[in-house]
Amino acid sequence: MIYTVSFNPSLDYIVSVDNFTPGRVNRTTKEIMFPGGKGINVSIVLKNLGLTSTALGFIAGFTGNEIKHQVELLNIEDKFIPVAQGISRINVKLRSNEESEINGMGPAISDEELAKFHAQIDELVEGDVLVLAGSIPTVLPDTIYRDIMKKLDGKGIMVVVDATKDLLVNVLEYHPFLIKPNNFELGEIFGVDDLRDKNEVVTYAKKLQEKGARNVLISMAGDGAVLVAEDGSVFMTEAPKGTVVNSVGAGDSMVAGFMYGYLTTKNYEDAFYTGVCTGSASAFSENLATKPEVEQLLNAIGR
Repeated sequence: MIYTVSFNPSLDYIVSVDNFTPGRVNRTTKEIMFPGGKGINVSIVLKNLGLTSTALGFIAGFTGNEIKHQVELLNIEDKFIPVAQGISRINVKLRSNEESEINGMGPAISDEELAKFHAQIDELVEGDVLVLAGSIPTVLPDTIYRDIMKKLDGKGIMVVVDATKDLLVNVLEYHPFLIKPNNFELGEIFGVDDLRDKNEVVTYAKKLQEKGARNVLISMAGDGAVLVAEDGSVFMTEAPKGTVVNSVGAGDSMVAGFMYGYLTTKNYEDAFYTGVCTGSASAFSENLATKPEVEQLLNAIGR
């Protein structure tokens, strides 16, 4: 079974406004609302590609109920833990002359509620896949990803980590199957600015392997992507051609596409190109990638 974790899921409310003017009443020309959270995005794209998963995390209040409702409408199984205090986030994304975001805080997760989550993790068995994706709320310990991986160490569970800075670096000693920083996050880890050259990216990705990561997938937005795989192979590609409509969820889609490709073929090259095309398919659409959209891009690049 595949499990995805969104510690701080949200309702993402995307509004389009012509010529947004601060300090005045602005009226929307378009509105979209959907469940947000990097782990939830991974579950949605996996479902679109044909793999089932279970979404884990915490929900609270009327917004939490709506997140659960929206996820279930997408036929995704969930085992969200209800939180007594606070409400799940509403993240507002404004599209106008410039794009702006206002992200909510999220609920107050108690020690007892966190213990329920750890009990869920204890139920994972050999062969399961766990995707840890995104930032964590301030009410949780900043060692939470590391704590989870330490708990699962040696149990034969394939762990994917899509996080930044210390959240990512601190788990490497437990050998995650896949990590997916982007090139700017990779540069932040090593104190390097403007990391755009793919050969340089490979150099620093290998340093993360030396620290314990098995496979390192680097997304580079319009500049493409790089994979340094545990079998020693290295793959690089430019981004597929298309018009970016919505970059939200593109990185999560790449993770989902890579895991779909690997789990169905056991081939790193296939997984890499499926991941790249899945991320691009989401970026070229208002919604997250569908299988026909991914296949169309794979055909376009000759895969």
